[in-house]
Amino acid sequence: MVQAKMIFLTLPVKNLNASVDFFTALGFEFNPQFTDENATCLILNDTTFVMLVVEAYFKTFTKKNISDATTSTEAILGFSADSREGVDTFVDKALAAGGSPSNDKVDHGFMYSGSFQDIDGHLWEVMYMDPNFVQ
Repeated sequence: MVQAKMIFLTLPVKNLNASVDFFTALGFEFNPQFTDENATCLILNDTTFVMLVVEAYFKTFTKKNISDATTSTEAILGFSADSREGVDTFVDKALAAGGSPSNDKVDHGFMYSGSFQDIDGHLWEVMYMDPNFVQ
């Protein structure tokens, strides 16, 4: 089995400064070594990163059209929270920072999730899974 040591997701953004402001309001930090006028490296954790890349520069990475995330789904980016309350708090923070609602919260008892769209329409999901269930 292949095990990736690090994960880099790359998302096109319309306005890099506005995206940095949005994700900073959510408590994320950025790696200044990989930040310039075209892109920035949002740090999710020690091994997972999201490159936010201005659309014009993003186009140099692909021969395909860039999806308009406000009208079509390209992917759903998910990460975990420490508790159900943590899910709610993070989603509320995203909405207060300028994000928009995505789907209703989902409660399966052992697993709970909430979601939001960032300012470019990318879909994000925050979930909590009861560690006693996962054993």
